[in-house]
Amino acid sequence: MSDLFAAYDTDKFYDEMFAAPGRPRPHYQRLFERFGQMDGISDLLARQRTADQTFINRGVTFTVYSDNKGTEKIFPFDLIPRIIPAHEWTHLEAGLRQRMEALNLFLADIYGEQRILKEGIVPREMVETSKNFRPELVGIPVARSLYVHINGTDLVRDQHGTYRVLEDNLRTPSGVSYVLEDRQVMKRVFPNLIRDYRVRPVETYTSDLLALLLHLAPAHVPEPTVVLLTPGVFNSAYFEHSFLARQMGIEIVEGSDLVVENDKVYMRRTDGLAPVHVIYRRIDDDYLDPTVFNPDSLLGVPGLFEAYRKGNVALCNPIGTGVADDKAMYHYVPRMIKFYLGQESLLPNVETFLSGDEKDMAYILANLEKLVVKSVDEAGGYGMLVGPHSTRAQIEEFRAKIIANPRKFIAQPTLGLSRCPAVCGDTIEGRHIDLRPYILNGQTIKIMPGGLTRVALRKGSLVVNSSQGGGSKDTWVLAADHEDATPAVPEKIIV
Repeated sequence: MSDLFAAYDTDKFYDEMFAAPGRPRPHYQRLFERFGQMDGISDLLARQRTADQTFINRGVTFTVYSDNKGTEKIFPFDLIPRIIPAHEWTHLEAGLRQRMEALNLFLADIYGEQRILKEGIVPREMVETSKNFRPELVGIPVARSLYVHINGTDLVRDQHGTYRVLEDNLRTPSGVSYVLEDRQVMKRVFPNLIRDYRVRPVETYTSDLLALLLHLAPAHVPEPTVVLLTPGVFNSAYFEHSFLARQMGIEIVEGSDLVVENDKVYMRRTDGLAPVHVIYRRIDDDYLDPTVFNPDSLLGVPGLFEAYRKGNVALCNPIGTGVADDKAMYHYVPRMIKFYLGQESLLPNVETFLSGDEKDMAYILANLEKLVVKSVDEAGGYGMLVGPHSTRAQIEEFRAKIIANPRKFIAQPTLGLSRCPAVCGDTIEGRHIDLRPYILNGQTIKIMPGGLTRVALRKGSLVVNSSQGGGSKDTWVLAADHEDATPAVPEKIIV
């Protein structure tokens, strides 16, 4: 048996695959044995090349705006899966469901009675100064009384193996297309392994998403029309937009393809105008309607807000949802869970310091070289300082930014994120990972089994975002915990 992991070092981090060097965790035992049957690293690298070529052939891409060597990239993929046993996933599901329920109640409240603000559980100023709070929506009912439909909650595992919530993504959470593509590639490269492991399927996500979108349609419409609204082909997530539209069998449109007449939305077609009842929008609020929000936007649809306000069209996610994924608001989610549900958080937050708080500000400024500082309204790894990996000039630049605009930043300790083996050149090394499960809130709450495991492919990096050099792994949630591995069957790549 060849040992691909003979030189693998678990270091001081929590390792997803190994409890100790050479000793895999029970749920990784079968994979460890199967890899041991391979013909050394050359066999593994051949399979990695097959996976990479498959991504190229399928056109699985993302965009990096800041790369002057070319913006469109093939999404990096690592062959060694991240495996989550059934009992762990049961706990994660319960915590994610609890969080979705509380966030939906919070949004309904701040755009309604505002009890949580009146009782001082969440400071009113914190909500009203959020870039994504939309006072225009206060008092306006939304479809099915659902104020958030899709949440991509980012989870990390600390050095003790405890899962923690790093942040919520409620505006236009991205990445789910890579989950579905990763699984298809793994079925090609390791078909027997997936079957023998009894990995829970992820392929129902797009049908579940379509069912959610149809559920949001105005009640009087028997056969609603759903479209996906994209900023266009130059958007970083355009591959995902076109992928999801194709999988759901709906039209993908840009703002110029839609028009509002008599407070109703229509799609321009060669044979005339066709009514639109539900819009899965992948455009931020600011650009949706130039008559209400950013007047310079060329991406949105004039009059869309009024059609939405009158209930003639549903939007997924609703306007104003982003106030709940403000990184400063994240600090208060455990209080929301206690206030609305009367429960303690099942999934703890990462300790968070608010630079808008005088005491926290003093701590942040005194410890910038030890902390991760984030802009509250940025995403994709932008607007962020990782103190231990930054230069003195970068630290001082952020110090000035924080002092100038305290509300805009939060800080968290630098976590020793868990690691998982990854194919790195011609060897296997540990790389830091996170996890983004996708939660749908429709007639019921549905959670994709697993989600997007992002991996920081740069050695020593803690930044997993694809725009910052990260990639992904297939995430295997097991249908049931198992103790004994079945006899390993040699794998043949499906051509």
